[in-house]
Amino acid sequence: MNLARRRVITVVGIGADGWDGLPPASRQALAAAEVLVGSPRQLDLVPESPAPPGPVPEGPAPRSGGPAHPPARGTAAERVPLPSPLLPSLPALVESLDGREACVLASGDPMFHGIGSTLVRLLGAERVRVLPHVSSVSLACARLGWPVENVEVVSLVGRPPAALHAALAPGRRVLVLGGSPEAVGRLLDERGYGPSRVTVLSDLGSPAESVRPGTGPAPSGLHVIAVDCVAAPGTEPLSRASGLPDGAFEHDGQLTKREVRAVSLSRLAPLPGELLWDVGAGAGSIAIEWMRTHPSCAAVAVESRAERAGRIRRNADALGVPALRVVEGKAPAALEGLPAPDAVFVGGGATAPGLIETCWAALRPGGRLVVNAVTLESEALVTQWYGRLGGDLVRLAVQRASPVGGFTGWRAAMPVTVWSVTKRDAAGTGAERDTSGAEAGREGRSVAHATGEDGGHLIGKDGNMTGSAEAAAP
Repeated sequence: MNLARRRVITVVGIGADGWDGLPPASRQALAAAEVLVGSPRQLDLVPESPAPPGPVPEGPAPRSGGPAHPPARGTAAERVPLPSPLLPSLPALVESLDGREACVLASGDPMFHGIGSTLVRLLGAERVRVLPHVSSVSLACARLGWPVENVEVVSLVGRPPAALHAALAPGRRVLVLGGSPEAVGRLLDERGYGPSRVTVLSDLGSPAESVRPGTGPAPSGLHVIAVDCVAAPGTEPLSRASGLPDGAFEHDGQLTKREVRAVSLSRLAPLPGELLWDVGAGAGSIAIEWMRTHPSCAAVAVESRAERAGRIRRNADALGVPALRVVEGKAPAALEGLPAPDAVFVGGGATAPGLIETCWAALRPGGRLVVNAVTLESEALVTQWYGRLGGDLVRLAVQRASPVGGFTGWRAAMPVTVWSVTKRDAAGTGAERDTSGAEAGREGRSVAHATGEDGGHLIGKDGNMTGSAEAAAP
């Protein structure tokens, strides 16, 4: 099907106040529609009109300044409910609209986690006309007196409450779309943010609007949960900067330790929208911290041992990135069929035959490869690759103060060799020496969002790989 040839589809944002809250342009588009698509709730907000659908005539405006031919109240268009699940059925739905004047309803702003964004990705911006309404975020901020630019928005529509973890920090203001107030309250208690001030705003903009403090049941499914974060005494906030405490992760010793992790992530240099392969994931710390840098960053964690793969999933939930994709299998075979990465981290199993070749070949132009080595065998291998491709080769030695009898001394951890290199051209050759992998321009990849009603979205992301003794390095 050639979706690019379809005629323009108009997406109309509508609020809980229905037809009465629509601006003239939106009313006119609905009155002229031959087919109207939306959820059952949205379709009920648009009254039916006996007038036949078609273009609304235009004429000279009367002296009062109003339109000469104001659009009828409502539309006589055929009504088509949105299919569920939405994404697999959307191309066929668009196909059925061919040659007809079509309007698609969206809650609030169609381009804010809405179906407008989905249609633009499917058809192209030139085939979609968007008539926005006020978003639920703007309405909530207006009721609370919160500056919109200082608020973080987290959608729990189609996502587990764990997605909220990464947004919690003392003094932060968070608006949660979807989810239940009870689940949000439990999460806040578990994460040490029980004293936070929670407000549930329901049916914003409608006569039934309500604004209630607390985490009790919402009076309506159309609600926004506002969280003014307050940490309980003793709570240790977790930064989004690289190098979380080792204790933030559940692990069996297969963990890239804090200092080495911070250096490795600086070489990986995550940018918004980029995808990481974490090969030899161990506890998943590299992939998890990569995804915490920006909500659009994605990662695939590949791990050969089932118990460690389960541990990675639990760590991802606990640290606010439940969309981390975990692949159980051994590299390089487990890498087959994965989306091309913008960066690859090999924290374990570097000596597996063909692993580094596979990772290097899969990298996008401008992508960064970082390999950590602890054993003499893996260090010899990365030294050979450094001689072939160049890049940056460093050895990290970490010592920690610890008791020595009644005194304090330095206890050394095993040194770690870190090789990093940037792929400079489309052919995958010609990497320059003395590069850290943190420089050079590269294109960020946008992550696909499967949108739902009322500002919700499902985010599809990709994750990590195998484990070895090297992941236990400091």
